[in-house]
Amino acid sequence: MELIKEENLLSYKECDTINCCFFSRKNKRNQKRISENKLQGGTVMKYFGTDGFRGEANVDLNVVHAYKVGRFLGWYYGQEHKAKIVIGKDTRRSSYMFEDALSSGLTASGADVYLLHVTPTPSVSYVVRTEQFDCGIMISASHNPYYDNGLKVINGKGHKLEAEIEEKIEAYIDSKEDTIPFATKDAIGCTVDYAVGRHRYIGYLMSLATRSFKNVKVGLDCANGSSYSVAKGVFDALGATTFAIGMNPDGTNINRDCGSTHIENLQKYVRENNLDVGFAYDGDADRCLAVDDKGEVIDGDAILYLCGCYLKEKGELNENTIVTTIMSNLGLYKALDRQNIKYEKTAVGDKYVNANMTEHGYSLGGEQSGHIIFSKYAVTGDGVLTSLMLMEVMLEKKAKLSELRKDLKAYPQVLKNVRVADKPAARNDADVIAATKKVEEALGDNGRILLRESGTEPVIRVMVEADTEELCNRYVDDVIKVLEEKGHVVEK
Repeated sequence: MELIKEENLLSYKECDTINCCFFSRKNKRNQKRISENKLQGGTVMKYFGTDGFRGEANVDLNVVHAYKVGRFLGWYYGQEHKAKIVIGKDTRRSSYMFEDALSSGLTASGADVYLLHVTPTPSVSYVVRTEQFDCGIMISASHNPYYDNGLKVINGKGHKLEAEIEEKIEAYIDSKEDTIPFATKDAIGCTVDYAVGRHRYIGYLMSLATRSFKNVKVGLDCANGSSYSVAKGVFDALGATTFAIGMNPDGTNINRDCGSTHIENLQKYVRENNLDVGFAYDGDADRCLAVDDKGEVIDGDAILYLCGCYLKEKGELNENTIVTTIMSNLGLYKALDRQNIKYEKTAVGDKYVNANMTEHGYSLGGEQSGHIIFSKYAVTGDGVLTSLMLMEVMLEKKAKLSELRKDLKAYPQVLKNVRVADKPAARNDADVIAATKKVEEALGDNGRILLRESGTEPVIRVMVEADTEELCNRYVDDVIKVLEEKGHVVEK
């Protein structure tokens, strides 16, 4: 964690974790910090990223990988006692295949495996930390298309697995010899149907509601994913008049034209049915976006603002601070300034938001994408929980979301991807830096510019927020022109 110094001159900050250049001016009300979290020893991981082991099923991530992950975890957590490990999955066709592969590896190493079946990622976190499991595994690729999948390992405290253990798993996957012993006789593990764990999670969510949802018309888009097994049941039980779409998973339609990645469908649905509010989840239900009564999107920034103001009124906003990422809209920070609410900025990824919150004891943080963490109730993003918290704000304030968010004005934003030959060389070019600073100077306090390297493609992302979209495009193009003139840009 490093403080950006407040000074009258422009401050330039390189964020190593996300490979970006962030230009900002002095803000008198807040000390803004950027988390610079690196993987263990600065190691670049081969298989595990910020959200587990993810890739196309049976191409980048295959059943042998899953089996070996299971073999290692079963042995690692079973060295001093018989390991207990819980598994959840989303609705992708390949999730069933990976569930079997993981279970085989785990039981072969002597672990007992508890199957939650189709369930949200946060339910795995909840069950692990409340029922004394050694770890949990969620099989999901979140918002990715159905042919991708992933293994997200959760430690005994409900957080994402430590990088040093991920490194050991990777070493085992790539080892030429299998050095982990097989369990024999009665030491071989067993599998247990543990749907009761998911039901306990549902009960926990229901217990958090402070008011009945009676007479509130709520739309839910479950993305044909994990939330279909939980969300509607929770809202129905709490008394809402519930309308649900994205409730017919077939193994291949997860996130397809539905859910938080296609929020326009819920917008239309809310308007056509005159609903009071709508909530859209992603494939594994760890994120949520909302739609207000007028059919307008309430993104993660707006959720942070609404819930932050509400928690402050209740005296429950720890340190009067909200944790965001550098991708949050400038409009959010302007609105928080007006409410005298402090904020911190981390690298992109809920992993970094959570680390900051844990370190400082903050109660609220999240991303524009809808990963929102309420530390009083969970240690990870939880889409259904987020929707319940927004319902509480609406009901306690006796107001529609459209009324509550009126003081939040998002700045127009333009982001363009530029394919380059060498990302660090392009980003660190003195002329590119000078051009970016020139734009920042022109924007003053009414905008910002961000240069960020893609983590997966040979691409520099140039993003500008300003008063108008015209200005955004002009300033983005100014920087791209310099990249072109200096010979960094390559054709696809």
